[in-house]
Amino acid sequence: MAKQRNRRRETAAPTPFEQARDELFQHIMRCGVIQAVPEHQEEWFSETMLYLQDRYPELSDAELTELRTLGTRFCQPPKAKSDGDSTDAVDAADAADIAEAVDAVSAA
Repeated sequence: MAKQRNRRRETAAPTPFEQARDELFQHIMRCGVIQAVPEHQEEWFSETMLYLQDRYPELSDAELTELRTLGTRFCQPPKAKSDGDSTDAVDAADAADIAEAVDAVSAA
């Protein structure tokens, strides 16, 4: 039997959007935004989005809006699963976004 050589997989460099998303989630975790009252969260997000806009000028307004939406969702408490219907807790797109965010924060 021939031994297969372990080949290194080429990984693509993260896009600016992915870098900004990961940085946003790291800031949320470090700054304790999740425990803050909604008024303070809004103020924090406004300031942080200005910072990210300056740091990543290549991001479009739509991408910045999407980042804010992802960050806001990340700060929300988990939705309770109802006894009768398990499909309304989180849709597949939200679950994928959240899983991706948690993986990114864990890797950092």
